[in-house]
Formats: sequence, structure tokens, C-alpha cells
Amino acid sequence: MKNYQLLISTALNITERQVESTLNLLNEGATIPFISRYRKEMTGGLDEVQIGNIKERYDKLCEITKRKETIINTIEEQNKLTPELKKRIEETWESSTLEDIYLPYKPKRKTKAEIARQKGLEPLAITLMMQRENNPEEKAAQFLKNGLKDINEAIKGAQDIVAEMVNEDEQARNTVRNLFGRQAVISSKVIKGKEEEAIKYRDYFDFSEPLKRCSSHRLLAIRRGESEGLLKVSISPDDEECVGRLERMFIRSNNACARYVAEALQDAYKRLLKPSIETETGNLSKEKADDEAIRVFTENLKQLLLAAPLGQKRVLGIDPGFRTGCKVVCLDAQGNLLHNENIYPHPPVNKTGEAASKIRKMVEAYNIEAIAIGNGTASRETEEFITNQQFDRKLQVFVVSEQGASIYSASKVARDEFPDYDVTVRGAVSIGRRLMDPLAELVKIDAKSIGVGQYQHDVDQTKLKKALDQTVENCVNLVGVNLNTASSHLLTYISGLGPQLALNITNYRAENGAFASRKELMKVPRMGAKAFEQCAGFLRIPNAKNPLDNTAVHPESYHIVEKMAKDLGCTVAELIANKELRGRIDLKQYITSTVGLPTLNDIMQELDKPGRDPRETAKVFEFDRSIRTLDDLREGMILPGIVGNITNFGAFVDLGIKENGLIHLSQMADRYISDPSEVVSIHQHITVKVLSIDKERKRIQLTLKGIE
Repeated sequence: MKNYQLLISTALNITERQVESTLNLLNEGATIPFISRYRKEMTGGLDEVQIGNIKERYDKLCEITKRKETIINTIEEQNKLTPELKKRIEETWESSTLEDIYLPYKPKRKTKAEIARQKGLEPLAITLMMQRENNPEEKAAQFLKNGLKDINEAIKGAQDIVAEMVNEDEQARNTVRNLFGRQAVISSKVIKGKEEEAIKYRDYFDFSEPLKRCSSHRLLAIRRGESEGLLKVSISPDDEECVGRLERMFIRSNNACARYVAEALQDAYKRLLKPSIETETGNLSKEKADDEAIRVFTENLKQLLLAAPLGQKRVLGIDPGFRTGCKVVCLDAQGNLLHNENIYPHPPVNKTGEAASKIRKMVEAYNIEAIAIGNGTASRETEEFITNQQFDRKLQVFVVSEQGASIYSASKVARDEFPDYDVTVRGAVSIGRRLMDPLAELVKIDAKSIGVGQYQHDVDQTKLKKALDQTVENCVNLVGVNLNTASSHLLTYISGLGPQLALNITNYRAENGAFASRKELMKVPRMGAKAFEQCAGFLRIPNAKNPLDNTAVHPESYHIVEKMAKDLGCTVAELIANKELRGRIDLKQYITSTVGLPTLNDIMQELDKPGRDPRETAKVFEFDRSIRTLDDLREGMILPGIVGNITNFGAFVDLGIKENGLIHLSQMADRYISDPSEVVSIHQHITVKVLSIDKERKRIQLTLKGIE
């Protein structure tokens, strides 16, 4: 582990002490949200991203260590492991270098070189490599046995061995690898006869670009086209320069042997080295593109999960539609389904009067405070229908993203929640609940289906799932959840819980009623001291007897707040309520060997705003009513829009029509922007100008420039 600490510390520019403390906490079973929130003194205040990076590096080093063990064992079985070789393997932490060291010892299938060795041609290959023999043919004649026909066959076999020796030479591989890294060009061409099928890859029919300048979204698009059998892709440096470098390394004379070696070098490069390094370079560039796409996706997901909630209000949710009508549900302030029915305000049914009457009755009967309308088919028409109604109270009307609602409504989670209702009812409930608390509702959907990613189906799925799960966990714990209303699905993401404990909590709640205190959690089956330590600070109990149970103050720190209150001659509740009292606290008096200023400052922030929600409040948004279809758009129009998705080349904006517009990175500001997230965020309400409209390809180019 000591070795790991130094390597991680150097790579991430974090002190060894911080790395050591973090790894110790992780190995003791602490979660990333818990460490970043409640162990700041131990880690030196590292945030969840830094802690996540330490864990990722540590896991990678553990993988490399396992690989080293396999390599050492394999070489040892061949009786070829020298102390120097073992030391070199043990001191190597670069995967490509490790594999280069191992390559000469790696068990192989029957290669050309192996066949030649079996015919006894290795001494001839060494003679060629030394390049001192002026008459190699005469030397080759000595090897005409073991089924060799003639001198040419003997020399050809020896050249195959030379080619493999060159391929397995570390310096040769590094030379070619470095040239690939500096000057490789990625090219793609459409496969003949597939032009029509591959039309969406039109930009890559005859494409060529230096690999190091190829952006992640372009590389992933090209690779997808290749995997679908529509594009032929190659990555190549300057072949002549590569062979020239190899010749300078291996050609030492100007005789017949040297000429044979030169031929073997050409073969080694074309047949062995180039394909091997091309695959390696392709994998590395794909991994880099994956990491970038995953970074964009997790950032978008974080923004989406932390979107502004309306809070606990009685909501009417509408899943709009034309022919099949609009499914309407009425929810109470906790999101429970009270009532559902269909209305048909649009063509072809056109029961507008009946629909208006039903909506008004539902609003009145269920004391509705806000209306949520899904943003899919018939959304604009439904919004107009609703806003034209006269209600007996002031109602806020919100258009809510439907992304993933259909996935939820057909899922096991939805079936378990609403076994007696069909998918349309579940979908409408999801739309209503998303307005109340986007986080609580979106965690029920596989994050990949939420639609805020870029090429998410093309990236490493294991790595993507890990990153998305960690993002969901970080967001849920940042906000905290109400212990008495949270679903078992939401509780699953709370630090230290997981599916089984989350289910045990909801079962306990169903049998025993609401939790009166955090301490009561210890009565939940299988809730041990470690799980309680990890989860307690992220679970809130509004109106609990102990007011600290509704804050992010951890139970392990309650004694500090109680001592503060005692020193001031007041109760904890009075301390929370009275800012003047809190102003008299000298934090330095409460520093101990385990509690420092970071924890004390966090406690004071919580006392200042107990149970605060870090998210903003939901705001009503209205699209331009004159824009209904692509045909209504004109260049130069200035329109309101909602940012729906962010990629590393720009942001897609919902203008209230079927097609989203794109603000390219270059159109985001009058200054240089490297990341769209510097300017916009998911679900942000913005004003854009229409730059151009391509009706044939259904593309809308937008800009943020030149708008007052």
C-alpha cells in the first residue's frame, strides 16, 4: 500500500498523508459521500471528486499488481525468471511497458517464427541479425534438414524469427508507439455499396484527421459506424518514417545479411508491429473518448438530479396525447396517487368542453396547487388548453421533461409501486412527481435512459455504470432524504445502506409507523453500528423531538452542539432559532484531537439553515406561443428555450417543437470556451437567436451571441 500512496500522490498532486487517510477510510468500509462530508480533518478537506479519483487510481494499481503476479508466475514456469527481470516487472506501473516486457515470454499460438524455430533455424536468424556473415546462403545450406526444401525456405524461416524478435523488442515497440502518439492519422471510408444505409455517417464517408485532434464525439461516432459494418477505419502514422527508424536501430552493415534483415523489418512492421500498436492506440484513444463522454454524461446527470424541486405540493400530472387522449393523475403532497382519468381535449376526439369541466373539478376536489405537463407529443397544445382555463385559484403550470418516463412506467419498480394501474397512469404519476422532487423520481430510472448523455451506448458500459451510480449516490447524499417518506429505491443510494437495508427501513416504517429519531434506526433489522455511522447524517426527520435529527449534523457530533447550548445557557432548539446566540460562539473552544474547524464550520452552517436543500426553487417557463413547428422558425428570431442536453461540442435546446436546436461551442460566448458547462446547465431557461435552419436534415443552429 505504501507504494500505491506515493504513485497516487504523484499522479493526482495530493499529499501522501491525504491519500493514506483516504485509502484507510475506504478500506474500513466508509463511502465517498461520508468521507467528503464527515472526515474532512482526516483527508485535509478532499471533495468527492478527489476521493473518487483516489479510489479509481487505487483500483487500477490493484489490477496491475494482479497482472504482475500472473506474468511473474508464467515466466517462472518457463524457468526464465531472473532476479533482474523480476525486479523490473515489480517496479513497472505502466501497462504498455509491462506488456512489452512480458511479450517475449507470453505463450503464443503457432506463429511463423515458432514453426521456423522448430525447424532449427534460430541460429541462422541470430547470424542474420549480427550481420557479420558475407555469404548467408552458404550458412543457410547447413540448415537444410527438418523438411526444408531449399536455401530460400531456410532464409525465409530465419527472417520470420527476425521479424518476431523485432516485434518483441521493447525499444522498437516504443519507437513505433511514440510515432503513433505524435503523428497518427485516423481515417474512415464508407464501405462500398453501404452509402444509403450509412447516410447518418455522411460526414465520415471520406474522413481523415490527426488522431490527437479528433474529438471524443467524432471518434465515438466513427467507431460506432465501424461496429455497425458501415465504415472502414484505420489509424496510421507515416509508415516510411516508422520503417526508417527501425532500420536505423537494427541495420548495422551493408551486406547480404543486412538486406535480409531489412526485408524482415518491413515484414515485422507491416504484419506484426503496426497492427499491434494500431490496436493499442485505437484502444487508448477509445478509452480517452469514453472517459470524456462519461465525464460529460455524469456532469449532465448531476445537474439534472439537482434540478429545482417544487417541493411538497398537491400536483395534477398530465401525460399529453392526441388520439389516445391525455392521462391525468392527482397526487397529494407526498406524491401518493389519489385519482386518475382520461380527457380528450384535442383532435380527433375534440371533447374540449368535457375535458375542461373534468380538469376544473379535479383541481377543486383535490385542492391542486400546481400542474405538471409532460413535454412529449401534444405538450404545447395541452399547455395552451390548461392555461386558457379559469380555475378557482392561482395555479402554476410547468412543462416537465418526459425523458425516461416510459422506461420507468414499464419497470419492475413502477409495477411494485402501482400493481393495479397500467403504464399510462404510472407515466403520468412520474411526470407529476418529477415536478415535486426530480431527484427522488429520477433515481428510479436507469441513468442511461434519461437522455442527457452522448454516445452512452458506445462507451465502456462497466465504467459508465460505475460513474453514473457514484454520481447518483453523491447527489442523493448531498441533498439528504426524508427518512419517513423516502422510497426504498431512493434510500438504496444513501451512504452505507444498499437495497436490503433500504427495504428493511421501509418495512420497519410500515409496521411501526414513522421514525421518531435517528437513534431508532438501530432497531431496523441488520442495521449495524458501521451502517448507522455511514447513513445517519444523510437522513432527515422533520419535526423530530431532537431538532438536530432534521439537519446534516452527524449524531457523533450532537454532543458538540449540546455543549455549545449548555455553555450559552440555552436549549439546542433555542440555539438553532437564535442567530445572536450563535454569534457568541467561539469555535476554537470546541477544537479537540478529532474535531477541527472544518467540522465545526459545517455544524455552524447547518445550525444557520437546518435541513437546508442545496437546490434552487422550480420556476415556471413559457415557450414562444407562435412557434409550433420547424416551418414557423425564421433566421434571426430570438426565442426562449430550455437546455435539454450538453455535449462537449455544444448544447441542445428545446424550443417547444419536435426538433431541438444546437448552440455550437463557438456560438456560446464572445470569448473562447472549452466546455459548454462554463456557460449553460441542464434545464436552464435561456434566450437564443436562430442562426440557420436546415429543413431537409431537420437541424437548427442557434447562438447566444448578440442577444441583449
